[in-house]
Amino acid sequence: MILDGAGSEPVLELSDVTFRRADKEILRGITFTVRAGEHWALLGPNGAGKSTILGLCGAVNHPTSGTVRVLGERLGRVELQALRRMIGHVNPRHPLRSPLTVREVVLTGITGTTETPPRWRARPDQVDKADALIGAVGLSGKADERWPTLSQGERGRTLIARALVNEPRLLLLDEPATGLDVAAREQLLDTIDMLDETHPRIASILVTHHLEELPATTTHALLVAAGLVVAAGPARATVTTENVSASFDHPIEVHEDGGRWLARTARARRRDFVTFSAAGG
Repeated sequence: MILDGAGSEPVLELSDVTFRRADKEILRGITFTVRAGEHWALLGPNGAGKSTILGLCGAVNHPTSGTVRVLGERLGRVELQALRRMIGHVNPRHPLRSPLTVREVVLTGITGTTETPPRWRARPDQVDKADALIGAVGLSGKADERWPTLSQGERGRTLIARALVNEPRLLLLDEPATGLDVAAREQLLDTIDMLDETHPRIASILVTHHLEELPATTTHALLVAAGLVVAAGPARATVTTENVSASFDHPIEVHEDGGRWLARTARARRRDFVTFSAAGG
């Protein structure tokens, strides 16, 4: 479900954002707007600034200059803890140490903690909601299984349920398919695609450097390189051979089929390499 961008309220607005760390400029002139119901891909090579942008979107980082508005609130003029509770965050490197059950992990989304806080007890309606989400992400019957026994794919889907338990307006997915085999990746992407029906107003940003990891429901894309925007806009007009090649500084052919993308080295470069190798170079 792609909502009419002109009629949807902005969920996230970055305007001419610069970010510096230890006198090093990480981002420069970043500008884009995410509206309710849009699903953005944030693409670029390692070191391009993707994680820093995601930190701004999640109200974790503050810009050095420029303006960041998250859920209508300007960073620097809002109480951050309250704002962060309205943002769901999926990070496959979730630093959980205790052997919590799937249900307990999902419920930590309510407290905004990694572990279950001492003396905190979920209400019956909160438990019911967690169980409903566990079923919705395809983990029915696994609510009582413990985190150390889960596969990487099951952990990813558990973290999506955890991110949704507070009914956030913005969902951030930080390379959610990291470490998954192809079957687990496809199951995870099916779960993300499902949000288009179950949470039609939620906006999302998914960070990756693999085009094959983009869900079919991706509506928009932001391509970055060396802290700069290469291209931004509707996905099919943005995730192109020209733009992806410019972002990754390598000739890459991009193909789209039914909302899914495939990227590979451009044929001309492969032929040049084969000819060079055959000549003994």
